[in-house]
Amino acid sequence: MHFTPDPALPDPRVVHADDWIVVADKPSGLHSVPGKGEEKADSAIGRLGRVFPGIRLVHRLDRDTSGVMVFARTHPAQAALGRQFEGRSVEKTYVARLAGQLAGDSGEVDLPLCVDWPNRPRQHVDHVNGRPARTLWRVIGGATDETRVELRPLTGRSHQLRVHMAALGHPILGDTLYAGEGAQDHPRLMLHAAEITLEHPGTGARMTFGAPCPF
Repeated sequence: MHFTPDPALPDPRVVHADDWIVVADKPSGLHSVPGKGEEKADSAIGRLGRVFPGIRLVHRLDRDTSGVMVFARTHPAQAALGRQFEGRSVEKTYVARLAGQLAGDSGEVDLPLCVDWPNRPRQHVDHVNGRPARTLWRVIGGATDETRVELRPLTGRSHQLRVHMAALGHPILGDTLYAGEGAQDHPRLMLHAAEITLEHPGTGARMTFGAPCPF
């Protein structure tokens, strides 16, 4: 697909590349894959595809979430990685800044989620129709009016971390969908995919890739 890269957004930074996979650090504001319409054509996979022809999608990050993404370079690699995501053997760690002071040092959010159809693309907690969703959280810092946390999703629902933190009463700062007006007043969504651990589809070795948090 032809597209014109947005000059305001940097290219994804390549963290690792071999014959099987490409690992990149996606900037906030860049789509993972092209969307509908010319204004959404610019994407991480499109930009990386110019360097690595035939690159294949394995998973996604929300447009406004930055951080580490893994792409496949072959169909067998894509299939092998897809099985890992489906089997939930991939470990992902995020860093986020939340509004307010979160009580406690760590915990788990276990709330089922589904799409809020009248308000798409929003998701919401739904104990009747929602699919199981679990998130582990751990406080790693903070200030008088915010909390810095490490988040580990145990499931992979759309907007899971954003909805779960909002459900705790501490939405992610800069979240225009789930935070109140005061918490939205930030230059970006304060959510970053900091680390991912998986089995290399070629060697079978358990590997961890990371991307430094920019905030």
